[in-house]
Amino acid sequence: MTYRVIIIEDDPMVAAINRQYTEVTPSFRVEKLFKSGKEALEYLKRQTADLIILDYYTPLMNGAEFIDALHRMGKTPSIIMVTSANDTDIIRSLIGRGVIDYLVKPFEYCRFKAALDRFLEARAALSNMKGSLDQHSIDRLLPYQRQPSETSSQLAKGLSETTLKLIQDFLRDRQDNLFTSEQIAGQLHLSRITIRRYMNYLLDTGEIISTIDYKTGGRPSIKYGLTGEK
Repeated sequence: MTYRVIIIEDDPMVAAINRQYTEVTPSFRVEKLFKSGKEALEYLKRQTADLIILDYYTPLMNGAEFIDALHRMGKTPSIIMVTSANDTDIIRSLIGRGVIDYLVKPFEYCRFKAALDRFLEARAALSNMKGSLDQHSIDRLLPYQRQPSETSSQLAKGLSETTLKLIQDFLRDRQDNLFTSEQIAGQLHLSRITIRRYMNYLLDTGEIISTIDYKTGGRPSIKYGLTGEK
């Protein structure tokens, strides 16, 4: 299943990064970028979204005002805050409005991905539950009641040891360089989607790091290298 996402962020560079971070995971598709909550509300009068990536400080209305207006419309998509707002009262008020996760700028890709993973876990758990729920099942649906899951030492389902070793060897043979998923895919004759799945796995296990390249002349790109790369 693919979840529809909108991003509300008035800084074009941050909006582009949020979009790229989101679309690395095939389960998400970013439908629209908005510079203000007011623009997004007009869109949501006619369309729906499963997830909103929201900055608190945007023109015309702040994040809390946007959420209140959204709820008055009878819409309750999941919301992840990605913002510089770290005041205790602001955070408390937003969590009280149903925000499922809260990232303070600047943040690392792995933390952003953890927020998306928690959303997916909750949706998957809810879709598999029927009838009355016990306390354990309810706790699985509440992000702030769960601790981040430990990374499995076993290879993730659907990944191949042979392909993983091919990618690991490619990076080890070029330890002084960082590569985009497109560059790795071209060198190894694999699809970009396949490479991104393995990059996500290697990030989860801590074997590689990711960095953002702003000098592309267009949308910033994510580059990967072995842990400890500069």
